[in-house]
Amino acid sequence: MSASLTVACGRDGDEVGRRAAAIGQHLDALRVSGLAGTPAEVVDRLGVYREMGVERVYLQVLDLADLAHIELLAAEVLPRV
Repeated sequence: MSASLTVACGRDGDEVGRRAAAIGQHLDALRVSGLAGTPAEVVDRLGVYREMGVERVYLQVLDLADLAHIELLAAEVLPRV
């Protein structure tokens, strides 16, 4: 089983909020239907999907110009999942 989830990850709440806004997402909705939060929060949420039997997750990074976002995911989320 796989899942495709829009992601907004940041080092703090302000950064997460800015990234959600940049892709036209409401932060509260993204926390429910996607992945939003600090790297630790995103890793925890991915653990919930793993417990549900999801074996592969596609992270939808919608702002491809935000290279710092991609670097943060690569450095602090992906090694932990």
